[in-house]
Amino acid sequence: MKITVCRKEHFNAAHRLNNPAWSPEMNQRVFGKCNNPNYHGHNYSLTVKLTGEVNPETGYVYDMKLLSDLIQDEILARFDHQNLNLDTEEFKNLNPTAENIAIVIWNRLREKISAAYALSVTLFETDRNFVEYHG
Repeated sequence: MKITVCRKEHFNAAHRLNNPAWSPEMNQRVFGKCNNPNYHGHNYSLTVKLTGEVNPETGYVYDMKLLSDLIQDEILARFDHQNLNLDTEEFKNLNPTAENIAIVIWNRLREKISAAYALSVTLFETDRNFVEYHG
């Protein structure tokens, strides 16, 4: 029997959506306000889900304190209060869309979490706009 446990976190970050191969007009047309050359920010909400078997000795699928610490070390410490385009290696050459941010987060966590667990990341950019990535 498998069950999913979830940990929710928040971080704040600035970014600019821009494709350097396009003209300024094309970037403005496609990305609109998100192409602001002075950047803009979001209060991101992140939910990390792990699905696995309940350990009969602990009653846990995964120790939530360990998951919290992992998210803190791998994601929040790296992205919180940063300009994603300027301050992070991951987005120096990758457009920091919600989709790409979720994929980067998933990849960073996947490296640290056993493949015995199914991993899913949900990233809310706004209350109404969010993405899910399952790998």
